[in-house]
Order: sequence, then C-alpha cells, then structure tokens
Amino acid sequence: MLPDAPERGFATAEFEARTARAQTLMAQQGLAGLLLMSEPEVRYFTGFRTLFWQSPTRPWFVFVPATGKPVAVIPEIGAALMRRSWLDDIRTWAAPIPEDDGISLLTDLLAPLAAGKARIGVQKGHETTLRMPLGDWERLIAALPGLEIADATDLVRSLRMVKSPAEIEKLAHICAIGSATFNRVPDLVSEGMPLEDVFRTFRREALTQGADDAPYVVGAADQGGYADCISPPDRRPITRGDVLMIDTGCTWDGYFCDFDRNWAIGTASDAARRAYDVLWRATEAGLAAARPGNTCRDLFQAMSKVISEIDTSGGDIGRMGHGLGMQLTEQPSHMFGDTTVLSENMVLTLEPCLNYGDGLMMVHEENIVVGPKGGVLLSTRAAPELPVI
Repeated sequence: MLPDAPERGFATAEFEARTARAQTLMAQQGLAGLLLMSEPEVRYFTGFRTLFWQSPTRPWFVFVPATGKPVAVIPEIGAALMRRSWLDDIRTWAAPIPEDDGISLLTDLLAPLAAGKARIGVQKGHETTLRMPLGDWERLIAALPGLEIADATDLVRSLRMVKSPAEIEKLAHICAIGSATFNRVPDLVSEGMPLEDVFRTFRREALTQGADDAPYVVGAADQGGYADCISPPDRRPITRGDVLMIDTGCTWDGYFCDFDRNWAIGTASDAARRAYDVLWRATEAGLAAARPGNTCRDLFQAMSKVISEIDTSGGDIGRMGHGLGMQLTEQPSHMFGDTTVLSENMVLTLEPCLNYGDGLMMVHEENIVVGPKGGVLLSTRAAPELPVI
C-alpha cells in the first residue's frame, strides 16, 4: 500500500527561495539577469508545467532579474496557466508569428539593460539548448547592442542539483510508485510473452499504481543476458534462460524516477548470477560513498573497484549514474572525469554496469538522496540475488 501522495505543485515560498538563491549567485557573478527558455528552467522558477512543450512551434521565455520576481514572455495560449503561478508580469503575443515570435517583447524588456551595458546569463553548456530559432537569437542580439551575454550553465546547474525537502518528497513518491510497479512484474510476466507486451503491461501497471506517465520504458531480454539496454522492444517472446531487464522513468507531478530491475526467466546461469551479485555489491559501495564532501569520481571509483572483480574495462559505458529530478537525467555524472562535490540533498542514480560472457552486459540502478552519512534509498532496494520468474 503506497503512502498518501504529497500535495501537487509548490507553495509560493518555494519559488521565492529558488529565485533568491539565484539572485545571490547573480550578484556574486555580476549578472543583471538570467534569460531562460527551456522547460525545466522555466518550470523551476515559475511552476509552469504543461505538455505543450512537446510542440516545437512556440518559444517560451522567462527572465529572472537581479531583484524582484521573474518576468514571463510567452505565447498567449499559455497566459491563463502562467497566471496561476506566482508571477505578476506576464507579457504575451499571438504566437506563432515566425517573423516576430516574441522578439519585440524580449527586446523591449532587455533594452534598458543593453543601454547600461549590462551582463546577463544564458545557458551555453553541456545538456543545454537554445530553444529558439538561431535566426531569432541573432536578431535579438543585433537589436541589443551593448548587452553582454555570459554563460550561466554552472549557476543554474548548482541550484537544481540540490533538491528542496518538497522536491525530495515528490521524488520519493514517484520512486515508491516505480518500486510498487516492479514488485508486480513476476505476477504480470510469464515465459512466452512477447517483449513488446511486457513493456506495454509494465506501462499500464505504472499508471495503475499512480504514475502520471511512464514516458521512458526500455530494456532487453535474451539468453543469459543482453547486449544492449536501449533498443525498442520487438515481438520476440521471452524464453527460459533469458535475463529480462526493464528500466523505467515514470513521472509524478513533473518529477522522475529512474531505475531498473533484472530477472531470470525460468532459470539463471551461473554467469548471470555472478554478474548480478557483483553489481548489487557495487551499488552497496556506491551507497556508502555517497556522502557530502566526496566527489562523483569517488562514487565512480567505489563502484568500479567492485566491478573489476569480473570486468576490467574501466566503465566504458561512460558513467555509472547521474542526477535526477525534473528530468530523467540531470547533472552531475558519476565518472572518473567529474569532480563535482556531493552535497546533502542531491538526488542521484547509482547505475553500475559490467560486461561479461560473450558480449553480454548487465546494468543495475537505484535512486538515492545524499544524506549526512551516505546514500539513502528512494527506490526499494533490489533483491540481493537475481530473482527468477
């Protein structure tokens, strides 16, 4: 039985605190504002949540000034929803107008800053996009001589990496829903079932358990293990001796879980059992290493040390986990080259992976929050031995 769901949305105080933290960092970096145009950042500062972002037709802009509330510059179709947020200044146009899709409104908003040769931040770095036509961006900059554009990627990322108690409550709830869905798999899946139907059944169960959506369901099933874990499913029936893996990103109130589970169908080979055992213990090492003051490199190395018992490739998949929140994958990355220092209330995935046998792989993933003494599970811990269906 799942506990009662948290309240949807956030209190105004949550957005006030996020904005105040951003403005403190902006002052330290000499920024007169932040121009945001991607869904997670717009939602982070306003609470504006809609599936309309899936349409590429309309751009959406939010400007966070050095003081005061953010300003929304958005298509009129979103005005009613944005007015339910904590924002007061909402400027709209009848989009789409390709020849002037909000550019005049943005120019008017930013012109006083340009006149004062101010410096504003825009995200330019890894995992960010300029969610407007490049031609519109060029016209905007040409209309604002004197305005300096700085990279605000690290500033915004540092805010979003550490979750508030209210965010962690939502993440814990969707992880509980994901865990309950995985617990039902042995009752819903059987030998001979096409993999495509396994995934479809899993999605239905996730919705039954209370998820708003299950947009990410991937995995694999094959004899003794699998060779990749991101391919779409096909009609091949799962058979005795297969290892089945399902990896899911379900959502609730705009927040993701992201973890997987492995099962053997009918019987498990010794090699698959050993791979599973090594990954389970690697995850234990990751949990112990997920302490404030350690780095993502420390997490990676703690898990890699255990994995090296049977796989010495050094983690050639690239990383062994990442941040989690409003997006399925967020910064930071658990890999040798990432020296991000862990802080209490970061929400992370631990995702050790190894190669074994003849071209086989296995992945294990849990969701955690960084606590004062190590990782605290948000997902229900997987069984210590490879389960058999």
